[in-house]
Amino acid sequence: MRRVWARREWILVVLGSLALAAALTWPTLRHPLSTVPGDIGDPAMFAWQIAWGGHALLHNPLHFWDSNTFYPDPHSLAFTDTVLGYMPLGMIGSGMEAALLRYNLLYVLLHALAFVGAYALTRQLGSHPLGAAVAGVAWAFAPWRLAHVGHLNVISTGGIALSLAMIARGHGWSLRRGHRPDRHRPGWALAGWLVAAWQISLGLAIGLVFAYVMIALCLVVAGWYGWTWWRRGRPVFGRRLLVADLAGGLVFGAVTVYIGLAFSRVVELNPQADRGLNWTEAYSPPWRGFFIAPDSSWLWGDRHAAVRAELSWPPEMALLAGVTLIALGTAGVFFSVFRLRHRVLLAIGVAVAVVLALGSNLPWHGDPGYLTFSKHLPGWAALRTPGRLQIWITLLLAILAAGAVSALALAVRGVSSWPKAGALARAKFVALRLGLLIPLLLVTVEGVNKTDHPEVLKYPAAMAVAPEPMLILPSDGSLEMSMMLWSTNGFPRITNGIVTFVPTGQDRVRAASKTFPDAPSIAALRADGIKSVLVLPEWLPGSPWEGMANRPIDGLGITREDIDGRILYRLG
Repeated sequence: MRRVWARREWILVVLGSLALAAALTWPTLRHPLSTVPGDIGDPAMFAWQIAWGGHALLHNPLHFWDSNTFYPDPHSLAFTDTVLGYMPLGMIGSGMEAALLRYNLLYVLLHALAFVGAYALTRQLGSHPLGAAVAGVAWAFAPWRLAHVGHLNVISTGGIALSLAMIARGHGWSLRRGHRPDRHRPGWALAGWLVAAWQISLGLAIGLVFAYVMIALCLVVAGWYGWTWWRRGRPVFGRRLLVADLAGGLVFGAVTVYIGLAFSRVVELNPQADRGLNWTEAYSPPWRGFFIAPDSSWLWGDRHAAVRAELSWPPEMALLAGVTLIALGTAGVFFSVFRLRHRVLLAIGVAVAVVLALGSNLPWHGDPGYLTFSKHLPGWAALRTPGRLQIWITLLLAILAAGAVSALALAVRGVSSWPKAGALARAKFVALRLGLLIPLLLVTVEGVNKTDHPEVLKYPAAMAVAPEPMLILPSDGSLEMSMMLWSTNGFPRITNGIVTFVPTGQDRVRAASKTFPDAPSIAALRADGIKSVLVLPEWLPGSPWEGMANRPIDGLGITREDIDGRILYRLG
């Protein structure tokens, strides 16, 4: 009977997560072929990135990192954080509409996975299904995530909780009952490590901290394992479980190193890509940021408008995990189904994560703290946004909240059962049961969004006939991300693209093009292999290329053609 209920529970959890994700990300699925959540910047870039990954895997896997954008710079796929784990999906379908549909579906599904991951983790740790549901909603739809709707690499965190759940299950461990060797499941442990490796492949912006957390957990477990073995005279884990951990850990480490080397290669080729600690200082949030919601929060957005305006960079500093979650997590320290020592450790984890998330905004300027890690841990200096550690604060609070709600659910079950007679007694029974749903309702309401879903810029027909490699002008600003999305129609090589630094080749081409069309600029572009220049006249005003559409081309050896309001220059 228990197995039947377990199967039904997980069927309900998966179906419920999909329905909840579709509802709380609405209207993402209303027009998935033409709109994106948030803005038309980063979503367009990630839609291109996934599409390029699928295209490269199918047609030229040996040059996977040499994308069609940022021509003539090599290794350009690694110019920014990459969601490699999603790229096999890019093998399904082709063109710009397919890229948009794929992105929007992934946007909804990643929220569903986050719910399932947190539910699975808290259930494995010993929570009641209601407590796990509260944790799942609070983790997947925390208000602060709404500031990152365009950052697919930041909100794709479901694999973190899911992998921890699977590894904990494989080791027979929970916060409620501790370690139970009879519950060892090596297959679950191995699967958990593989999910963790997939999570790392979704980007190091979040994955690098995850990697260090996993290293820290392994060191703690290894120390506990050695101490227990020494005291008892026999190993705590069996050989099969140790082999599963070793094999899974090697895969996890290999994926992390592979991606890390790709980004290291970018810094070798473009030293200007290396970020100083001034970035971290600029993006370090103040303490009040933990109680401020993004403007796209339906419940809190307008209410927090005044205090949010005081933040120097709200997208990275409006960090509200949820008022309900903070209250439930705090209660979970004192009232819970979990063991006291585990609750204390979780509370300490929250405190440490808060201190680190403040970055340099501490009386001692974050050293020791986040800046210390930036100076000494490989790769940490590239994590310029300390506030993103809110991911870990939210997860730890969700676990504490699950413990509190579970204790409440068990207490209500213990004091009331369905009365055999009496309308008042029955009403009390129903009221108590319905009252248990209040925490779930509150965290759900706090997750409701009012996110914009703008239409993407239409694909210019002139791109279909422009010889490649091509340069599209003007070449600066967030418009570059739309150009990257346009290039999913056939993947022509383009000089365009935007990241947090200007690659060497792109900088050279842009500088040469500012006097285009004239003899020196044409010669420089030809020297870099550029075959055509596509000009978008409506975007030229206010840019360094303003007025170029009216310049003569007589005697320059190039042709000019007007195609649907766009100007195409063929350089021959």
